[in-house]
Amino acid sequence: MDASYRRAGAGSGSAPRSVDDIYKDYRARRSAILRALTHDVEEFYALCDPEKENLCLYGYANEAWEVALPAEEVPTELPEPALGINFARDGMNRRDWLALVAVHSDSWLVSVAFYYAARLNRNDRKRLFSMMNDLPTVFEVVSGGVKQSKERDRSSTDNGGRNKLSAKQTSEPPLENNVREPDEGYDEDDGNHSETLCGTCGGIYSADEFWIGCDVCEKWYHGKCVKITPTKAESIKQYKCPSCCNSKRPRPL
Repeated sequence: MDASYRRAGAGSGSAPRSVDDIYKDYRARRSAILRALTHDVEEFYALCDPEKENLCLYGYANEAWEVALPAEEVPTELPEPALGINFARDGMNRRDWLALVAVHSDSWLVSVAFYYAARLNRNDRKRLFSMMNDLPTVFEVVSGGVKQSKERDRSSTDNGGRNKLSAKQTSEPPLENNVREPDEGYDEDDGNHSETLCGTCGGIYSADEFWIGCDVCEKWYHGKCVKITPTKAESIKQYKCPSCCNSKRPRPL
């Protein structure tokens, strides 16, 4: 397939601009990758000869797939998929190798979608990610976590409300626990955040602002209200709000 044809999206016409068009492009490319790694896996496996040069797996907007050399132009018109997927083929268990290609393919699919989405506004990008996230990943399908013929929409509430977990409940840094996930609470009818109030000013939660949770009283605060920045939060293993710091007796967990 001609390189310029590949970069243009294999017959997709003009670049997708709207949320729905970008999602349609993402879904078509994803379907192509899935077919290469499942239905057409024998053909795909044979094409990935380790004796050949660096090869990439492309999925196109017309749902065709191709194993080919990477683009020569720099910078490329679109983000490029993982380079040299063929080199590890004979050095790994086949199932593990396919899973590795699937993981890299998921990353590439997202990068292409958000390359197109760069001009969208914040809410449209949230909507796009939510639509994409409702589909199982290529890795989930290929690794057997989800059957392709029975793809199920993953519940959007899997992580609902869990961002309120305090740092003591996980080994991850407090910042990652305390920062609200951007895709969580996208639905305007979702009540997860509507009752979350700042323990200092009483303000209602907003995804546009940094928040931090106290590991003692489990109340939540605007970072600006307790003079904690995202950078400073990274170095805090266990955060205690001003009220708990000034209390003689620790409050119950």
